[in-house]
Amino acid sequence: QVQLVESGGGLVQPGGSLRLSCAASGTIFSIYTMGWYRQAPGKKRELVATMPSGDSSNYADSVKGRFTISRDNAKNTVYLQMNSLKPEDTAVYYCNVFFPFQGRSYWGQGTQVTVSS
Repeated sequence: QVQLVESGGGLVQPGGSLRLSCAASGTIFSIYTMGWYRQAPGKKRELVATMPSGDSSNYADSVKGRFTISRDNAKNTVYLQMNSLKPEDTAVYYCNVFFPFQGRSYWGQGTQVTVSS
């Protein structure tokens, strides 16, 4: 089992910044992808950014150039730095850990991000 604890959400004005963190604990295999997804009211959950075990990363087109994903493997923690936030970024943000060789995926409880003046 893997537990994910997220933090860093909140209310921010348009153009502002927030940093989300997600710490994983439990049975952590050596190769895994960590990422962030979000779900706005009335919409499906969508990918925001993912980062496999190496240095590569993937971003949704809507956040490219504004969001940066990073991870600290020693701490089993993934971060999402969100800059130039827009009202359309308002959503519940979920952390995800995926173990490709085991075929297992785990989700955090979600953290609310609200961008509003």
